[in-house]
Amino acid sequence: MAYQALYRQWRPKDFSSMVAQEAVISTLRNQVMSGRVAHAYLFCGSRGTGKTSTAKILARAINCEHPVNGDPCGQCESCRRLLADESMDVMEIDAASNNGVEEIRNLRETVKYPPQQGKYKVYIIDEVHMLSTSAFNALLKTLEEPPPHVTFILATTEPHKIPATIISRCQRMDFHRLGVSDMVKRTEEVLQRENAHIERDGLMAIARAAEGGMRDCLSLADQCLSFCGNNVSTQDVYSVLGSMEDGFLFDMAEAVLSSDPARALELLDQVVRDGRDLKVFLHDLTQHMRSLLLTKLCGHCSDILDCTEDSMKRYEE
Repeated sequence: MAYQALYRQWRPKDFSSMVAQEAVISTLRNQVMSGRVAHAYLFCGSRGTGKTSTAKILARAINCEHPVNGDPCGQCESCRRLLADESMDVMEIDAASNNGVEEIRNLRETVKYPPQQGKYKVYIIDEVHMLSTSAFNALLKTLEEPPPHVTFILATTEPHKIPATIISRCQRMDFHRLGVSDMVKRTEEVLQRENAHIERDGLMAIARAAEGGMRDCLSLADQCLSFCGNNVSTQDVYSVLGSMEDGFLFDMAEAVLSSDPARALELLDQVVRDGRDLKVFLHDLTQHMRSLLLTKLCGHCSDILDCTEDSMKRYEE
């Protein structure tokens, strides 16, 4: 069997497996249990925060024959067909490549037909902000008064590009960026099931580099495992990321802040000789300076910086 990337292999299959997003998940669970399913949802948030995964889980849950506390049971015929992508009742549309008015007109024609097996036909439109103005206008009437058996789930990373007329007809759910600790915990769970190990400081570096996206975090962990095998050190992680370890950043910051150009240039030369990405290094150094500034202003603030206690002590020093 062909290898499947970690983020695909361990994509959540029910609400209980979702990382963070408690407010969104609680709302959707209650709607499934009470039967008060909206005709249209708008999922907003940065990349890798769970919008598409949640949309798929919701599609399964509202079609499930025996939902358990709002979660799809995963055992009924509807759940099995949807998990195997064998059902015609749930359609995913990539608005980036299907953004014309003709595609939306075709969608409007299929909306009128009832679901083949489940209770609802679900249309998941990803990156919906990419639709053209004429396509949005074509979608508007259908979105306002769809047949009772249809649910639309629109997902976007740029909600400000969506017309207010579309937003007003949807229930908006905002997905926030994930915290470093949440991503580290989830990645550790995945690695344990894969019989692999990445050192804790390395996992922290991966989670910070993912910038709030769980998919990016698992992809980076996958890359580290491919590079180093199933036992990855913190130094291996920095090599894969193209970034420098925290101790090096402290040395560089000290050279800059003490106006020691010779030392700063020596350290910069080391970055180049080690083949590290200068853009990544500059980003890391900027983040390091920000951490120093926040520590100076706020004192002990490991919750804001998403860092270990050892790193927090160094920042305070």
